[in-house]
Amino acid sequence: MKVRDWAGLEHFNPQTVWKWCREGTMPDRVTVERSPSGAYMIYDPKYETAPTAPADSGSSRTVCYARVSCADRKADLRRQADRLKAFAIGMGVEHPEVVMETGSGMNDKRRKLNRLLADPTVGTIIVERRDRLARMNAGLIESALKAQGRRVVVVDDTELDDDLARDMTEVLTSFCARLYGRRAAKRKAEAALKAAHDA
Repeated sequence: MKVRDWAGLEHFNPQTVWKWCREGTMPDRVTVERSPSGAYMIYDPKYETAPTAPADSGSSRTVCYARVSCADRKADLRRQADRLKAFAIGMGVEHPEVVMETGSGMNDKRRKLNRLLADPTVGTIIVERRDRLARMNAGLIESALKAQGRRVVVVDDTELDDDLARDMTEVLTSFCARLYGRRAAKRKAEAALKAAHDA
């Protein structure tokens, strides 16, 4: 894989990884080759063994992923995790794993979520709502997992019915996050949508 891709998966700065490639100081498990064009290619067994066939239900893990956007909502995070665990047990999962994370849904560098997505032994990820996975483009994550024989289970799937309204909410949330900060973005986007709908 390319240096930039591996750096993203491992949460390193690409410049640092290029330096390691040049100096020959990459981790032992990683093989680095240089293409005729001069580009470095990284072969890491950690990522090269991802399953392409549907995961065997006997060996795949089911993980509940709970997320809140800020640290002052820790109590909500615990309640969300408890609801997910109860749902998983209701699905027949004997000992569901629970991963809790604090971070914005707009942030694509959430370590715990990225570890789950990169781990081929995780066959099912359970989330309370689709926006707990990602504020925008959660469908892309679902499609990528589906191509590997994995899946996302959404407990509360009562999303906006209208695709245009959902797209508008995502765009407004993105712009509001930049203008007002991430914590107030959703509230501002919903207020703007309500005002547009009432007009």
